[in-house]
Amino acid sequence: MPPGSRKVAITGVALADCGRVDGTTPYALHAQAARRALADAGLDRRLVDGLASAGTGTLAPVEIAEYLGLRPTWVDSTSVGGAAWEVMAAHAADAIAAGHANAVLLVYGSTARADIKAGRRTGTLSFGARGPLQFEVPYGHTLIAKYAMAARRHMIEHGTTVEQLAQIAVQARANAALNPEAMFREPITVDDVLAGPMIADPFTKLHCCIRSDGGAAVLLAAEEYVRDCRTAPVWVLGTGEHVSHVSMSEWPDFTVSPAAVSGRLAFERAGVRPEEIELAEIYDAFTYMTLVTLEDLGFCGKGEGGSFVEKGRLLAEGGDLPVNTDGGGLSAQHPGMRGLFLLVEAVRQLRGEAGARQVRRRDGSAPGLAVASGTGGWFCSSGTVVLGR
Repeated sequence: MPPGSRKVAITGVALADCGRVDGTTPYALHAQAARRALADAGLDRRLVDGLASAGTGTLAPVEIAEYLGLRPTWVDSTSVGGAAWEVMAAHAADAIAAGHANAVLLVYGSTARADIKAGRRTGTLSFGARGPLQFEVPYGHTLIAKYAMAARRHMIEHGTTVEQLAQIAVQARANAALNPEAMFREPITVDDVLAGPMIADPFTKLHCCIRSDGGAAVLLAAEEYVRDCRTAPVWVLGTGEHVSHVSMSEWPDFTVSPAAVSGRLAFERAGVRPEEIELAEIYDAFTYMTLVTLEDLGFCGKGEGGSFVEKGRLLAEGGDLPVNTDGGGLSAQHPGMRGLFLLVEAVRQLRGEAGARQVRRRDGSAPGLAVASGTGGWFCSSGTVVLGR
């Protein structure tokens, strides 16, 4: 087969235990997710010759490989924040297509909630305080404040309301109510969101993602291995990645995210249009992330995100464009870097394995096209992956 011509499928996905998980370690969650994904695929782990992981604390891919008993000949640990998983999925697909790997395991595990509970802080709200960021960090310009500034700019320029942003949290919780693996499932209202404690104007508590423990794994494999798998393949149709900025002063427009570039590239390479997509899994550390990413992926025009997210459009049941069907980072789980969870949920939906939250066509069948788009930092990076049955 000529180099670069192999098709690539996601053949196995799984979550480790998520939510409130005490008495375990990130290593153990990596292993649990990896075992479950391999079992889901039905492939022998000896076929896995590639590994991609993004460090939690000090964990490096070489440590994860040893812990999992793998000896990969292809490895990736791209560090661009929450977008890392979609970016590494793109790299893995390219490597498999080129013949540099046959089966690549993407795996993640974090005890972010348990660490905070125990008084162990293993992460920060910044990429650090060196270089250009030294001029922002002394003023308390945290990740949350950066997102809040961007949301406020969108409200000023386009008339977006805090009630419209709150709708995103409400619909995410409604989707989580259908997901037995979600951490928070009790329904909430727009009034509940608005009445919460202020975190960074305009964000109250429920505009912000939860803090959980958890892990996930995704196995990508070359097309010739698909016939040996126990599950139906979900094909990687197109990918895109983009790095925008790290200093707020270098961000040209607070109302445009790097998904405007990564999404365009992914759709062009997949040969599909946004209007053909049947569900979207979007990184949602804050409600504004969902809104602006929907705009930048082309599901609505710039400035139209506020009206687009109203009237139940994002719901798994009956929504025009179901978004974050598992409840997202706002309600389901957010162990620190959620991008891999987006891919897991998209694959489950395309396979028709999402249970009560399953998105269905009018004829009752599972959807055929989905997009997963991850964001890192404060809209510093984006990775977008188009998937199809």
